[in-house]
Amino acid sequence: MSDPHDAGTARASLAEIAALLAPAHPEVAEEVLRAHDDPEGYVSVFADRLDDRGVDEPVDDLSWIALIDGLSDRGLLAEFDWKEDAAEIRARLAALESRPSADPWALLAAAETAVPTHDFLHACGRRYREVGAALAVLDIDSDCYPVVGLPAARADELTLLADRAGFPVEHLGAADPGT
Repeated sequence: MSDPHDAGTARASLAEIAALLAPAHPEVAEEVLRAHDDPEGYVSVFADRLDDRGVDEPVDDLSWIALIDGLSDRGLLAEFDWKEDAAEIRARLAALESRPSADPWALLAAAETAVPTHDFLHACGRRYREVGAALAVLDIDSDCYPVVGLPAARADELTLLADRAGFPVEHLGAADPGT
C-alpha cells in the first residue's frame, strides 16, 4: 500500500479539496497545484499575498497556505484571530459565499456570544449543522482560525482528503471533533 502522504496522493487530494470548497472557482485549484508543483514560482508570483504571513520562500505547508489564501481572496474563507469579537465573526461568516441559505443566527442564544473565540466558533458550527451546513478550520498551526463553510454531508470527505494531503482540519460544533 502506498504512503497516504506521498506527493501524488497529496497533490490529487489538494486538487479535490479545492474543487470541494471552491466549485465555481477552478483557479483556486490551479494556485494550490502551482504551490505544490512549483513552490519557488508560486512564492515569486504571490509574494505580496505571502508577505502578510511572513513567508518569503517555500515552506512545507505552502500548498495549504495557497488553498487558504485562494479561498479567502474569493470570499470562501474567513480568518479569525484567537480573540475575535462575536459580532465580527457573525458578520464575516454571513458574508461568505458558502454561507447556508437558511439563517443559522436565529438559532444562536445570546449567552453563546459571550465566550472566547474558539468556543463561539464551535457554537456557530453547531448552529450551522442544524441547517445542514458545516464550518471547518483549515489549521495552519497558528493563533488564527481559517474557517470555511461547506455542506455538512461533505464534512467527512473534507477530513479524508485533508488527511490524505497531510493537513489538519477541525470541524466546528461537531459531536466528534474529528468530523
